[in-house]
Amino acid sequence: MRWVLRSKIHKATVTEADLAYIGSITIDEELLEKTGLWAGEKVLVVSNTSGARLETYVIAGERNSGIICMNGACSHLIKKGEEIIIMGFELSDRPVEPQSILVDAENRFVRYL
Repeated sequence: MRWVLRSKIHKATVTEADLAYIGSITIDEELLEKTGLWAGEKVLVVSNTSGARLETYVIAGERNSGIICMNGACSHLIKKGEEIIIMGFELSDRPVEPQSILVDAENRFVRYL
């Protein structure tokens, strides 16, 4: 069994950072559907801007809002305006074809990678 990449949102822009929120990352529901990510799923978030890496869980945000919000302690490491990659993994005994998408500066779907 190996951990393999299953879902990826590439070049997303953090639209908000809310220290007062309990925790997690809020992601536009349309992007969740396109990648197969679930609300409550653990994800790895990597900042292309600062190099920060963290694990948290997903909260579904308003559909077509473009929201990518770092909540709680996550907002100390990754700030509003940073470019990030969001990845979900699966434990599998076989190769998995990941659902990877590219988004534009407003976090709108551009194309599958």
